[in-house]
Amino acid sequence: MRHMSAPPRSRTALVTGASSGIGEQFARDLAERGYALVLVARRADRLDALAAELADRFGTAAEVLSADLGAPDGTAAVEERLRADGPDGPAPVDLLVNNAGRGDGGAFAEQDPDDVEHMLDVNVRAVLRLARAVLPVQIARRERGERDPMGIINVSSMAGEMTVNPGGSVYGATKKFVTLWSESVALEAAPHGVHVTAVLPGFVRTDMTRAVQESGTPDAAFVPKERITRDALRAWAAGRTSVVPGAQYKLADGLLRAIPRTLYKAVAGRRTVL
Repeated sequence: MRHMSAPPRSRTALVTGASSGIGEQFARDLAERGYALVLVARRADRLDALAAELADRFGTAAEVLSADLGAPDGTAAVEERLRADGPDGPAPVDLLVNNAGRGDGGAFAEQDPDDVEHMLDVNVRAVLRLARAVLPVQIARRERGERDPMGIINVSSMAGEMTVNPGGSVYGATKKFVTLWSESVALEAAPHGVHVTAVLPGFVRTDMTRAVQESGTPDAAFVPKERITRDALRAWAAGRTSVVPGAQYKLADGLLRAIPRTLYKAVAGRRTVL
């Protein structure tokens, strides 16, 4: 009797903030690439609708995990899913997309302290905890000889690259943290064959930037979310530690690095949050 080998396991990606915007686009792109998905966000109804759409269009298996990453129990539930590493349980996660974020702005002295704390929980603490949950599993799988691409994409922001960011001080600081931390962890993970990539978008048309869209910001300032996810996935597959999608923001990134800090601070009167 001829031995029939088991079919190859589908790769699995977990995407946070998958109910809209960049996270939703990541889910679509990954489904098109053949990934099974774990969709994470607070709005279960929108996740259910997205899961049904992906199943219909791509035949994608999608788990729905409703969780608030600004709350300890929500983060813990996602951490538990990311630690899966056995043949009898849920499929292990090959790619974590840390996309969920909160982008409140305003003068720091006028911000609600609870809102600031929640932004820190979502933008920083949850990102670290989820990465810490999945990285040891991915490294162990590599050491067992698994060769599928594995790792993390962390969605940061060009807001973190501004020397100063009046009106977006906390948000910009959280994103600068994510970028620096992510690039350091990328170097730690690389010898194990695990890729970690920070993606730094500028303005994107999402729910988070609705106020910016309504303020008369030129169309040229916005990068399509499809470009963000495409560039991020390509950079991650290539093992790059960071990527800035969009020609206008690549130019801006170079200028921000070249402009003296004192000059930048002198002209940074306009309040903006990317």
